[in-house]
Amino acid sequence: MMAVSSACKDGSNKLGMDNGKYVRYTPEQVEALERLYHDCPKPSSMRRQQLIRECPILSNIEPKQIKVWFQNRRCREKQRKEASRLQAVNRKLTAMNKLLMEENDRLQKQVSQLVCENSIFRQQTQNQATLATTDASCESVVTAGQHHLTPQHPPRDASPAGLLSIAEETLTEFLSKATGTAVEWVQMPGMKPGPDSIGIIAISHGCPGVAARACGLVGLEPTRVAEILKDRLSWFRNCRAVDVLNAMSTGNGGTIELLYMQLFAPTTLAPGRDFWLLRYTCVLEDGSLVVCERSLNNTQNGPTMPPVQHFVRADMLPSGYLIRPCEGGGSVIHIVDHMDLEPWSVPEVLRPLYESSALLAQRTTMAALRHLRQISQEVSQPNVTGWGRRPAALRALSQRLSKGFNEAVNGFADDGWSMLESDGIDDVTLLVNSSPSKMMGVNLCYANGFQSMSSSVLCAKSSMLLQNVPPAILLRFLREHRSEWADSSIDAYSAAAIKAGPCGLPGSQAGNFGGQVILPLAHTIEHEEFMEVIKLENMGYYREEMTMPGDVFLLQLCNGVDENAIGNCAELIFAPIDASFSDDAPILPSGFRIIPLDSLMGSASPNRTLDLASALEVGPTGSKASGDNSANCGSTKSVMTIAFQFAFGIHLQDNVAAMARQYVRSIIASVQRVALALSPSRFDSDSGFRPPPGTPEAQTLARWICQSYRWYLGVELLKSEGSESILKSLWHHSDAILCCSLKALQVFTFSNQAGLDMLETTLIALQDITLEKIFDDNGKKTLCSEFPQIMQQGFMCLQGGICLSSMGRPVSYERAVAWKVLNEEENAHCICFMFINWSFV
Repeated sequence: MMAVSSACKDGSNKLGMDNGKYVRYTPEQVEALERLYHDCPKPSSMRRQQLIRECPILSNIEPKQIKVWFQNRRCREKQRKEASRLQAVNRKLTAMNKLLMEENDRLQKQVSQLVCENSIFRQQTQNQATLATTDASCESVVTAGQHHLTPQHPPRDASPAGLLSIAEETLTEFLSKATGTAVEWVQMPGMKPGPDSIGIIAISHGCPGVAARACGLVGLEPTRVAEILKDRLSWFRNCRAVDVLNAMSTGNGGTIELLYMQLFAPTTLAPGRDFWLLRYTCVLEDGSLVVCERSLNNTQNGPTMPPVQHFVRADMLPSGYLIRPCEGGGSVIHIVDHMDLEPWSVPEVLRPLYESSALLAQRTTMAALRHLRQISQEVSQPNVTGWGRRPAALRALSQRLSKGFNEAVNGFADDGWSMLESDGIDDVTLLVNSSPSKMMGVNLCYANGFQSMSSSVLCAKSSMLLQNVPPAILLRFLREHRSEWADSSIDAYSAAAIKAGPCGLPGSQAGNFGGQVILPLAHTIEHEEFMEVIKLENMGYYREEMTMPGDVFLLQLCNGVDENAIGNCAELIFAPIDASFSDDAPILPSGFRIIPLDSLMGSASPNRTLDLASALEVGPTGSKASGDNSANCGSTKSVMTIAFQFAFGIHLQDNVAAMARQYVRSIIASVQRVALALSPSRFDSDSGFRPPPGTPEAQTLARWICQSYRWYLGVELLKSEGSESILKSLWHHSDAILCCSLKALQVFTFSNQAGLDMLETTLIALQDITLEKIFDDNGKKTLCSEFPQIMQQGFMCLQGGICLSSMGRPVSYERAVAWKVLNEEENAHCICFMFINWSFV
């Protein structure tokens, strides 16, 4: 070991000897060893002996000495990689520290400005108090004079010289927002800056419209960053089209462009937005690259853009990107998005979607930063991911899914969509698209062997308001329990519209959720979005009815599963795919989009389902729980948009339309039933969720559960140490662990995540479930007969059986264990059940 350590410090061309002396290798010997190292960094004893035989120049070296050389070589390689990693981390921390110092300077300026404004406000208040004693007629004169002096904004000159003036003004205003105090920025709730964070995210407070700002680091050069960000269609999922209608160069080497941009509406209940923009690109004196934009809604003597049907003209205030080269490579980027989205044009209940800076930050500002970080990661690590696809190919697929779903939700006439007549009930809207581009490559196959080329696509869509159910929880349920809302015959019909082909499936890392196997494909940066392939099972019956592939696959995009993200939109978008998974395969996306409304206007909504500590932590009198949860259990609203697409032959339009209406209505009914089951509305929203008197803190309860298990069964329940790790391990334990009270009506008081999944409930609604409700008749008989044994002996082992979730679904378990949970005074506090190897039947 001493020889190895010394050689690591000494160099690559020294030979370690047993007596501690070293002999230098010749260059030829080093070259031969290096060749083998690149082929096999850790050769076996036989391989080393073979090397000596094949290379005469190594014949005078003992196999043991060659073994030491390889150990030293691996040691140096490891040290070199670690040094490179630490240098990269140091560069990132240095750049982040610079960003934070700039942010601190900006905040100090903002504080000074607020102090000055406060002094002026106090002076104005004193003056108004003095003026209040004057004659009322004088006050009228003053008021009239002030009204007369209100500035009116004349049309701006849009000639080339006027556009240059507007561009320079836009640049100045943008920089004042990006690095100055023109906007009062507040930190985005739940987004703490740090070396592992996406960046410094802020939203506006008290300014016109909605605004968001992001500062971050990306491993791309400034020109590449600007090129990516200017191509909005490649990263902004809500962007429908961007057309550059005119461009001109400026004397300082900059470029002015006139753009027309259209944005999709997020729901069927609102129109899309469009913008008539000026974009100015230039390089500052310090070498920074700037791309800034603003609307040209009030101009004359130049190009204009008339209103477009089905779109509301929105206003983009000075916004853009400030890109600075970073020492050691990469860029430091400041992103500002500032818009007035004209919320007056939508129903009042939907106006939070257009008045929320948090939603703008999530869907636009942070999306840009995430896309840049993902591109940077792909450049540095161009690995092949799921199904042999590179990250760029998977990203293109996710873009196709998202854009196809947005097109279905909006149904614009210039995309080929036309509306069908209603059946008298306006809950579901039907549209038909017969454009050739929509139907390219799609065909239907029938059992008689004839193929009929599909000539149209039908879309059934609807939107509805939901209350008291977090979007992330509902989305996870829809993803993991597809059989609760989907119809297998409809899935089979959709799959039959896609050409069949051979396919080999990856067999690892698959999760089974009630008739479906989820095969992960890829995650994006920060795991905000992931894509997967769903293999639907139990489809044998439908294969006999129509010609279709041996397996049914869905390509699925999921995002918004983080309950703590403010303004986060939850989406589950999927499309049947050809088993060959070709890049040009037709995709007809369908799915769900859930956008919170109330939380957009307020503070963060804590994770009610997964945050065990906050749900159980109470003070001596329980007042803390009441105060902390009262805001969380009140009424929360969200809007859910559903859109499903079906390919069909034109002669089947009436039949497919009737089927689509009925199917979407059945999905709406299923979603409403699930939302009601997941809703905590049965509790008093004013008082909040109050744990039973005497419930200990989460850490204490976790310790009691584990200590009692060890006391009665003689083995450890968890492989962890320390109270914090006990709670975390218990919460993430793979088996369902539930506690019920010892009162006459035995209700559940605690469950880990697996237990909540098994019962299909939330931690809030858990108290509404009694012990007897989850067992079938045999289970109830066994429990009644064996319960005295639990109280007397302290524990009991139950054979495998069937229990029921809160939604009535049967759950099988291999075996179960029940034991008394003792408190510090060794008195029985509750009964704990552990269901081992459970699964839905």
